Amino acid sequence: MDLERRTFLRTALAGAGGLVWAGPSLSAGKTRQALWDPFERASLGKTGVRVSRVGFGTGMRGGGRQSNQTRLGKVVFEKLLRDAYERGIRFFDLADMYGSHPFVADALSSVPRESYAIQTKIWVRPGGIPEKERPDADVVVARFLKELKTDYIDSVLIHCMTDRDWPQRQRRQMDILARLKEKGLIRAHGVSLHSLAALEAAVAEPWVDTFNVRLNAYGVNMDDKDPARVAEVVRKARQAGKGVVAMKLIGEGRFRDDDEKRNESARFVLNTAGADSLVVGFEKIEEVDDYVARVRKIPRG
Repeated sequence: MDLERRTFLRTALAGAGGLVWAGPSLSAGKTRQALWDPFERASLGKTGVRVSRVGFGTGMRGGGRQSNQTRLGKVVFEKLLRDAYERGIRFFDLADMYGSHPFVADALSSVPRESYAIQTKIWVRPGGIPEKERPDADVVVARFLKELKTDYIDSVLIHCMTDRDWPQRQRRQMDILARLKEKGLIRAHGVSLHSLAALEAAVAEPWVDTFNVRLNAYGVNMDDKDPARVAEVVRKARQAGKGVVAMKLIGEGRFRDDDEKRNESARFVLNTAGADSLVVGFEKIEEVDDYVARVRKIPRG
Protein backbone atom coordinates (compact mmCIF):
# COMPACT_ATOMS: atom_id res chain seq x y z
CA MET A 1 0.00 0.00 0.00
CA ASP A 2 1.54 3.35 -0.97
CA LEU A 3 2.04 6.30 1.39
CA GLU A 4 -0.90 8.30 0.04
CA ARG A 5 -3.27 5.39 0.57
CA ARG A 6 -2.02 4.83 4.12
CA THR A 7 -2.35 8.52 4.90
CA PHE A 8 -5.92 8.58 3.51
CA LEU A 9 -6.99 5.64 5.66
CA ARG A 10 -5.54 7.11 8.83
CA THR A 11 -7.10 10.50 8.13
CA ALA A 12 -10.45 8.79 7.69
CA LEU A 13 -10.03 7.06 11.04
CA ALA A 14 -9.13 10.33 12.73
CA GLY A 15 -12.17 11.96 11.19
CA ALA A 16 -14.31 9.23 12.69
CA GLY A 17 -13.03 10.11 16.15
CA GLY A 18 -9.93 7.95 16.13
CA LEU A 19 -11.75 5.04 17.68
CA VAL A 20 -10.64 1.46 17.36
CA TRP A 21 -13.17 -1.20 18.29
CA ALA A 22 -12.71 -4.50 20.03
CA GLY A 23 -13.75 -7.69 18.21
CA PRO A 24 -17.33 -8.86 17.75
CA SER A 25 -19.46 -8.98 20.87
CA LEU A 26 -20.04 -12.41 22.30
CA SER A 27 -23.78 -12.02 22.45
CA ALA A 28 -26.43 -9.85 20.85
CA GLY A 29 -27.03 -6.51 22.53
CA LYS A 30 -23.51 -6.09 23.93
CA THR A 31 -21.78 -2.85 23.05
CA ARG A 32 -18.33 -3.14 21.54
CA GLN A 33 -15.66 -1.41 23.58
CA ALA A 34 -13.68 1.48 22.14
CA LEU A 35 -9.90 1.08 22.22
CA TRP A 36 -7.18 3.69 21.93
CA ASP A 37 -5.87 4.47 18.47
CA PRO A 38 -2.12 5.28 18.63
CA PHE A 39 -2.35 7.32 15.40
CA GLU A 40 -5.42 9.35 16.34
CA ARG A 41 -4.72 13.07 15.91
CA ALA A 42 -5.48 14.62 19.29
CA SER A 43 -5.66 18.30 20.16
CA LEU A 44 -2.76 19.45 22.35
CA GLY A 45 -4.86 21.24 24.95
CA LYS A 46 -6.25 24.47 23.51
CA THR A 47 -3.22 25.19 21.34
CA GLY A 48 -4.74 24.13 18.04
CA VAL A 49 -1.76 21.82 17.51
CA ARG A 50 -2.79 18.27 16.63
CA VAL A 51 -0.52 15.41 17.65
CA SER A 52 -0.65 11.64 17.28
CA ARG A 53 -1.45 9.80 20.50
CA VAL A 54 1.94 8.10 20.28
CA GLY A 55 4.79 10.49 19.61
CA PHE A 56 8.42 9.91 18.68
CA GLY A 57 10.97 11.14 21.23
CA THR A 58 14.46 11.87 19.92
CA GLY A 59 16.36 12.29 23.18
CA MET A 60 17.07 8.88 24.67
CA ARG A 61 20.22 9.39 26.78
CA GLY A 62 20.38 12.90 25.34
CA GLY A 63 22.95 15.59 26.08
CA GLY A 64 25.59 17.70 24.39
CA ARG A 65 23.52 17.71 21.16
CA GLN A 66 23.58 13.93 20.93
CA SER A 67 21.22 11.11 21.83
CA ASN A 68 20.88 7.39 21.23
CA GLN A 69 18.84 8.32 18.17
CA THR A 70 21.40 10.67 16.62
CA ARG A 71 24.16 8.19 17.44
CA LEU A 72 22.44 5.75 15.07
CA GLY A 73 23.85 7.91 12.29
CA LYS A 74 22.18 9.94 9.56
CA VAL A 75 21.08 7.10 7.29
CA VAL A 76 19.69 4.81 10.00
CA PHE A 77 18.03 7.51 12.11
CA GLU A 78 16.40 9.28 9.19
CA LYS A 79 15.04 6.00 7.82
CA LEU A 80 13.62 5.24 11.27
CA LEU A 81 11.89 8.63 11.33
CA ARG A 82 10.43 8.12 7.85
CA ASP A 83 9.25 4.61 8.70
CA ALA A 84 7.59 5.93 11.88
CA TYR A 85 5.84 8.62 9.84
CA GLU A 86 4.63 6.06 7.31
CA ARG A 87 3.22 3.98 10.17
CA GLY A 88 1.15 6.99 11.28
CA ILE A 89 3.21 8.86 13.87
CA ARG A 90 2.67 12.58 13.43
CA PHE A 91 4.33 14.09 16.51
CA PHE A 92 8.09 14.43 16.96
CA ASP A 93 9.62 15.65 20.23
CA LEU A 94 13.03 17.30 19.82
CA ALA A 95 15.39 19.53 21.79
CA ASP A 96 18.49 21.63 21.24
CA MET A 97 20.21 19.37 23.77
CA TYR A 98 19.52 16.26 21.65
CA GLY A 99 20.94 17.59 18.37
CA SER A 100 18.03 16.03 16.49
CA HIS A 101 16.82 19.03 14.45
CA PRO A 102 18.70 18.39 11.16
CA PHE A 103 17.83 14.68 11.17
CA VAL A 104 14.10 15.35 11.46
CA ALA A 105 14.24 18.17 8.90
CA ASP A 106 15.87 15.95 6.27
CA ALA A 107 13.88 12.82 7.07
CA LEU A 108 10.52 14.58 6.63
CA SER A 109 11.46 16.97 3.84
CA SER A 110 9.36 15.12 1.26
CA VAL A 111 6.06 15.15 3.19
CA PRO A 112 3.73 18.12 3.78
CA ARG A 113 4.85 20.23 6.73
CA GLU A 114 1.28 20.59 7.97
CA SER A 115 0.92 16.78 8.17
CA TYR A 116 3.01 16.50 11.35
CA ALA A 117 3.82 18.47 14.50
CA ILE A 118 7.28 19.36 15.80
CA GLN A 119 7.99 20.20 19.41
CA THR A 120 11.42 21.33 20.54
CA LYS A 121 13.05 22.85 23.61
CA ILE A 122 15.45 25.65 24.49
CA TRP A 123 18.14 25.01 27.09
CA VAL A 124 18.73 27.76 29.68
CA ARG A 125 20.58 25.84 32.40
CA PRO A 126 24.35 25.28 32.88
CA GLY A 127 25.85 22.38 30.92
CA GLY A 128 23.68 20.36 28.56
CA ILE A 129 24.93 21.99 25.34
CA PRO A 130 28.50 22.77 24.26
CA GLU A 131 28.33 26.57 24.45
CA LYS A 132 28.51 28.53 27.70
CA GLU A 133 26.41 31.36 26.31
CA ARG A 134 22.64 31.30 26.71
CA PRO A 135 21.17 33.68 24.10
CA ASP A 136 17.60 34.84 24.46
CA ALA A 137 14.79 32.72 23.05
CA ASP A 138 14.35 34.82 19.90
CA VAL A 139 17.97 34.18 18.87
CA VAL A 140 17.71 30.48 19.66
CA VAL A 141 14.38 29.96 17.89
CA ALA A 142 15.72 31.73 14.77
CA ARG A 143 18.49 29.12 14.68
CA PHE A 144 15.98 26.32 15.28
CA LEU A 145 13.91 27.45 12.28
CA LYS A 146 16.97 27.25 10.05
CA GLU A 147 18.00 23.85 11.41
CA LEU A 148 14.48 22.50 10.96
CA LYS A 149 14.06 24.11 7.52
CA THR A 150 10.60 25.34 8.44
CA ASP A 151 8.70 28.62 8.71
CA TYR A 152 7.17 27.75 12.07
CA ILE A 153 7.51 25.38 15.03
CA ASP A 154 4.40 23.89 16.56
CA SER A 155 5.58 24.00 20.17
CA VAL A 156 8.66 25.38 21.93
CA LEU A 157 9.34 24.48 25.56
CA ILE A 158 11.78 25.77 28.14
CA HIS A 159 13.68 22.60 28.96
CA CYS A 160 14.09 20.89 32.35
CA MET A 161 12.37 23.19 34.85
CA THR A 162 12.70 21.93 38.42
CA ASP A 163 12.02 24.87 40.77
CA ARG A 164 8.62 26.11 41.89
CA ASP A 165 9.60 29.68 41.07
CA TRP A 166 10.61 28.95 37.47
CA PRO A 167 7.91 31.36 36.13
CA GLN A 168 9.63 34.24 37.91
CA ARG A 169 13.14 33.15 36.88
CA GLN A 170 12.20 32.59 33.24
CA ARG A 171 9.85 35.54 32.72
CA ARG A 172 12.11 37.22 30.15
CA GLN A 173 12.24 34.10 27.97
CA MET A 174 8.52 33.53 28.45
CA ASP A 175 7.74 37.05 27.23
CA ILE A 176 9.98 36.57 24.19
CA LEU A 177 8.31 33.27 23.33
CA ALA A 178 4.91 34.93 23.66
CA ARG A 179 5.95 37.55 21.10
CA LEU A 180 7.22 34.81 18.77
CA LYS A 181 3.80 33.17 19.01
CA GLU A 182 2.12 36.47 18.14
CA LYS A 183 4.31 36.63 15.02
CA GLY A 184 3.35 33.08 14.01
CA LEU A 185 6.89 31.72 14.32
CA ILE A 186 5.74 29.29 17.00
CA ARG A 187 2.22 28.04 17.64
CA ALA A 188 2.49 27.22 21.35
CA HIS A 189 4.89 27.60 24.25
CA GLY A 190 5.43 25.85 27.55
CA VAL A 191 7.87 23.88 29.68
CA SER A 192 9.41 20.47 30.11
CA LEU A 193 9.03 19.60 33.79
CA HIS A 194 11.28 17.59 36.07
CA SER A 195 9.69 18.00 39.50
CA LEU A 196 6.25 18.02 41.09
CA ALA A 197 6.80 21.56 42.39
CA ALA A 198 7.57 22.78 38.87
CA LEU A 199 4.51 20.92 37.56
CA GLU A 200 2.23 22.55 40.11
CA ALA A 201 3.62 25.95 39.14
CA ALA A 202 2.95 25.18 35.47
CA VAL A 203 -0.70 24.37 36.16
CA ALA A 204 -1.14 27.75 37.87
CA GLU A 205 0.77 29.74 35.21
CA PRO A 206 -1.49 31.21 32.48
CA TRP A 207 1.46 31.52 30.05
CA VAL A 208 1.81 27.72 29.82
CA ASP A 209 0.04 26.33 26.76
CA THR A 210 1.48 22.83 27.02
CA PHE A 211 4.08 20.87 28.94
CA ASN A 212 6.01 17.61 29.06
CA VAL A 213 5.85 15.61 32.28
CA ARG A 214 7.64 12.49 33.47
CA LEU A 215 4.96 9.92 34.20
CA ASN A 216 4.51 6.16 34.35
CA ALA A 217 2.57 3.82 36.62
CA TYR A 218 5.55 2.90 38.82
CA GLY A 219 7.34 6.16 39.66
CA VAL A 220 10.49 5.04 37.83
CA ASN A 221 12.66 7.87 36.51
CA MET A 222 10.12 10.32 37.86
CA ASP A 223 11.14 13.17 40.14
CA ASP A 224 8.12 12.50 42.31
CA LYS A 225 7.73 8.81 43.17
CA ASP A 226 3.95 8.96 43.59
CA PRO A 227 2.38 8.50 40.15
CA ALA A 228 -1.16 8.94 41.47
CA ARG A 229 -0.29 12.34 42.88
CA VAL A 230 1.31 13.46 39.62
CA ALA A 231 -1.66 12.14 37.64
CA GLU A 232 -4.03 14.19 39.82
CA VAL A 233 -2.11 17.38 39.02
CA VAL A 234 -2.04 16.47 35.33
CA ARG A 235 -5.82 16.08 35.33
CA LYS A 236 -6.13 19.59 36.79
CA ALA A 237 -3.92 20.89 34.00
CA ARG A 238 -6.11 19.19 31.39
CA GLN A 239 -9.20 20.73 32.98
CA ALA A 240 -7.50 24.12 32.68
CA GLY A 241 -7.07 23.52 28.94
CA LYS A 242 -3.33 22.90 28.94
CA GLY A 243 -1.73 20.37 26.63
CA VAL A 244 -0.01 17.41 28.30
CA VAL A 245 2.71 15.25 26.79
CA ALA A 246 3.85 12.29 28.91
CA MET A 247 7.43 11.02 28.80
CA LYS A 248 9.37 8.23 30.55
CA LEU A 249 6.59 5.75 29.72
CA ILE A 250 9.11 2.90 29.71
CA GLY A 251 11.09 4.24 32.68
CA GLU A 252 13.89 5.37 30.33
CA GLY A 253 14.25 1.82 29.07
CA ARG A 254 13.89 0.06 32.42
CA PHE A 255 10.61 -1.58 31.36
CA ARG A 256 12.00 -2.66 28.00
CA ASP A 257 11.71 -6.36 28.89
CA ASP A 258 8.63 -6.13 31.12
CA ASP A 259 5.40 -6.49 29.17
CA GLU A 260 3.15 -5.89 32.18
CA LYS A 261 4.81 -2.62 33.15
CA ARG A 262 4.83 -1.28 29.59
CA ASN A 263 1.15 -2.09 29.18
CA GLU A 264 0.09 -0.73 32.55
CA SER A 265 2.07 2.50 32.18
CA ALA A 266 0.43 3.27 28.84
CA ARG A 267 -3.01 2.53 30.28
CA PHE A 268 -2.32 4.62 33.39
CA VAL A 269 -1.11 7.66 31.46
CA LEU A 270 -3.95 7.57 28.92
CA ASN A 271 -6.87 6.71 31.19
CA THR A 272 -5.90 7.83 34.68
CA ALA A 273 -3.85 10.93 33.89
CA GLY A 274 -5.46 11.77 30.56
CA ALA A 275 -2.35 12.86 28.65
CA ASP A 276 -2.80 14.07 25.09
CA SER A 277 0.24 12.21 23.75
CA LEU A 278 2.73 9.57 24.88
CA VAL A 279 6.29 10.25 23.72
CA VAL A 280 8.65 7.26 23.51
CA GLY A 281 12.33 7.29 22.52
CA PHE A 282 12.20 4.62 19.84
CA GLU A 283 15.53 3.29 18.55
CA LYS A 284 14.27 0.82 15.95
CA ILE A 285 11.08 0.35 13.98
CA GLU A 286 10.25 -2.90 15.78
CA GLU A 287 9.88 -0.86 18.97
CA VAL A 288 7.41 1.44 17.23
CA ASP A 289 5.36 -1.51 15.99
CA ASP A 290 5.40 -3.18 19.39
CA TYR A 291 4.33 -0.06 21.27
CA VAL A 292 1.50 0.96 18.99
CA ALA A 293 0.18 -2.62 19.12
CA ARG A 294 0.06 -2.37 22.91
CA VAL A 295 -1.78 0.95 22.82
CA ARG A 296 -4.33 -0.50 20.40
CA LYS A 297 -5.31 -3.08 23.04
CA ILE A 298 -6.05 -0.54 25.78
CA PRO A 299 -9.78 0.13 26.40
CA ARG A 300 -10.60 3.83 26.52
CA GLY A 301 -11.51 4.52 30.12
